[in-house]
Amino acid sequence: MTTSAPVLPPVDFTARLAGRAQRMTASAIREILKITQEPDVISFAGGLPAPELFPLEDVRRATDTVLTRYGPAALQYSTTEGHLPLREWIAARAGITPAHVQIVTGSQQGLDLLGKILIDEGDVVLVEAPTYLGALQSFQPYGPRYVELPTDEHGIDTDALEEVLQSQPAKLLYAVPNFQNPTGRTLSLERRRRLLELTAQYGVLVLEDDPYGKLRFTGEDLPSLYELGLERAGGDPERSHVIYSSSFSKTLVPGLRDAWVQAARPLIEKLVQAKQGADLHTPTLNQMIVAELVQDVLPRQIETVKRAYGERARDMVARIQEHFPPEVSFTTPEGGMFLWVTVPEGLDTVPLLAQAVARKVAFVPGSPFYALGGGANTMRLSYSSATPEQIGTGIRALGETIRAAMD
Repeated sequence: MTTSAPVLPPVDFTARLAGRAQRMTASAIREILKITQEPDVISFAGGLPAPELFPLEDVRRATDTVLTRYGPAALQYSTTEGHLPLREWIAARAGITPAHVQIVTGSQQGLDLLGKILIDEGDVVLVEAPTYLGALQSFQPYGPRYVELPTDEHGIDTDALEEVLQSQPAKLLYAVPNFQNPTGRTLSLERRRRLLELTAQYGVLVLEDDPYGKLRFTGEDLPSLYELGLERAGGDPERSHVIYSSSFSKTLVPGLRDAWVQAARPLIEKLVQAKQGADLHTPTLNQMIVAELVQDVLPRQIETVKRAYGERARDMVARIQEHFPPEVSFTTPEGGMFLWVTVPEGLDTVPLLAQAVARKVAFVPGSPFYALGGGANTMRLSYSSATPEQIGTGIRALGETIRAAMD
């Protein structure tokens, strides 16, 4: 005689999630990219490096060299801090020691780990309006209280920053000073100095996210916040309140997922502990490949990418001027991968996206880039992986979409 198994009630997994998991959200950009995968849709949505520019043969040769030189060690577990020759190269360029450098698995991991070691629930985190969506997604599980800083064509409004700091304490200021994601704007040198003065005065840590800084295709290079902070600290990284994050994803190849954080040693030591709990270390082979490429291939690759992105940005700006209504404004980037479009008040770019996709072109609506909401009439366009033909056809279709929505 057999007896049927009892029917168990469904498990309410959602109720069993930690509070920080409840605060997690899906990346709005990743969700948008799902609807733009049709081959006939021209996508200006994803901030993707141009794959046809990847130094494929150089990576292949570097991989062979690394496997020959290091043998099984290239495939073995390694130290959490990262491959020493790579850390030495990064440190030498920054005027610091390898002890101040932590290799991470992509900048996104660096943001997550920094959020984990720095942000307690309720801490005030200052962010640009708009700001990088991935940073908001990384920090959100740790329960920050965001305060937005207004921005203009010169970056963060430092007068507004001073007013904010006079009214409330803050733990951290997060910024993308160079060719900002999403706007493409660059923080001016005057404002960089003022930002450092104010944050030092009020005891606020500065997290500088700089994945695009080497991709300047017009204008003069500006010193990073980290460089200026180190200068203010007399060259002593232990006295600087600036944390610097960068990556090889936008300058070399994204798939190796190699990035790094520069900071004072007490912060690096905590990052090491946090990373040990996350993934032990960034893949050994990947780090060794990057270390093999940084001396000769990376400088050439940066020049190749800068030239291509400069041409594509100029092409997109020209097409926007030709096809968009005069009521639409946009930024003209000096580097990086993005520009920012503002359509007339009253238009919402979220429903506008569906109308654009119907015309076989896609973008990212601007509202997800605002920590506290807003930006309904904005959008981000990426020119980095688009061909001239795609830019011409796509911008024309997007202009038609905007005009139809305005009628």
